[in-house]
Amino acid sequence: MIEFTNRQLDIVEILKKHEPITAGQIADMLGVSKATIRSDLAVLVMTGYLEAKPKVGYFLGKTTKNEGISNQTQNIKVKDVQGVPVVVQGTTTVHDAVISLFLENVGSLIVVDENSYLEGIVSRKDLLKVTLGNANAASMPVNLVMTRQPNVVTITPEETVIEAARKMIHFQVDSLPVVNNSSEDNPQTTQLVVGRITKTNMTRLLLEGMTES
Repeated sequence: MIEFTNRQLDIVEILKKHEPITAGQIADMLGVSKATIRSDLAVLVMTGYLEAKPKVGYFLGKTTKNEGISNQTQNIKVKDVQGVPVVVQGTTTVHDAVISLFLENVGSLIVVDENSYLEGIVSRKDLLKVTLGNANAASMPVNLVMTRQPNVVTITPEETVIEAARKMIHFQVDSLPVVNNSSEDNPQTTQLVVGRITKTNMTRLLLEGMTES
């Protein structure tokens, strides 16, 4: 990672507030001569942090703008982008669960009890496995085929979207139930389902960040 001098960092901060700006104006703000900052400006331009246009001055470069997007994304919390959870109860039949998957156009269903506390998760793959070659599968309750707590990967509303992305990649899942832990003593058994975050949420967030002017 490139390490800049304090003066070079100050130049970037000036550009963030005053672009476009000339070398002479930057020097005046720093209280130094143009010759003093000539090498600083050259380093910042070569690394893509600044861009220079003749007769206009200096602009923020693509590197600075892309880092700004990254920093913004790091501060966004799950609660800011989570969607409505698609839930079923454990007594729901496999047949009805399959219908819910297609109607809601999702890859998995969150299984909850009558008070909306997390019991498990059932995926399209789980339902496909149990139905192949099993004539009685349609009437089975999903709690017989779901992944049960505490083996379900979850996220809380106050965690960042970066942490959500890390969990999805590490555990190779496409979505995470968003839960509030109502008991610090045993949070895995008292997780109230309040939302859902998916790879689609993450992709949309990335695209919005990259296309903001």
